[in-house]
Amino acid sequence: MTIVSLSPAGVRALLERHDVHPSRALGQNFLADANTARRIVRLADVGPGGRVLEIGPGVGSLTVELARAGARVVALELDRYLLPVLEDVVRDAGDVRIVSGDAMSTDLDALLDDGPWHLVSNLPYNLATPLIMRVLDDVPRVTHLLVMVQREVGERLAARVGDDAYGAVSVKVAYYATARVVATVPPTVFVPRPHVDSALVEITRRAHPAVDVADPRRMFELVRAGFGQRRKMLRGALRGALGRDTVAVLQEAGIDPGARAETLTLDDWAALVGAATRDV
Repeated sequence: MTIVSLSPAGVRALLERHDVHPSRALGQNFLADANTARRIVRLADVGPGGRVLEIGPGVGSLTVELARAGARVVALELDRYLLPVLEDVVRDAGDVRIVSGDAMSTDLDALLDDGPWHLVSNLPYNLATPLIMRVLDDVPRVTHLLVMVQREVGERLAARVGDDAYGAVSVKVAYYATARVVATVPPTVFVPRPHVDSALVEITRRAHPAVDVADPRRMFELVRAGFGQRRKMLRGALRGALGRDTVAVLQEAGIDPGARAETLTLDDWAALVGAATRDV
């Protein structure tokens, strides 16, 4: 059977045939444009024999194109009502394994054999950031990500020191990986149409973290505290998190106590952790 690429009309007809309605609570906006799906596969550089984890495949528009490119796909879908739709679409598509489960609680590493793996997904807007953070933290077999997210989220993921979007998420991504926005995507290629533009973000895991820090968890705690009150100077924003003389610790780390979190580099955060674990 010929592999089908789903158009907006095709997606609506497919959903109607299965009596399925997109869930706003699950952030479901289904990709319904074959050109966009093929573009994502090209940007992901996925070819024959490639291993792909797809989170939230929805109706399978991207899944089909990944399979057509020769990839082996593990497609993890939370919505049990969508499983028959997905099975219908990918039945003859190629090497696709459909798994029912929640990406925030499923043992993702256990789903995957020896890597490396790509994560290629149109992620639900409301869960995109925690999902990406979870993959970076817990699934080292995924070495390359190409994800479609809300444009503002994409800008935060890829932001660097000095960018308006730079924040705690940017720091964590930079610790594990390099990131860049590679394309923007209009609302017109989705069913239903979202009210915002989307972005494709490429995240490439580093062989080793960007900085050497004894306690990464402690560093991310300080990062969250600093950006949690980002309008405050660090001497105020970190007062509760450091647990002792904040000004002295900042000075020991070579950081101006009057600075704000968005001015600190990864090296600064690592130095702060070192200073916080030494006696002043």
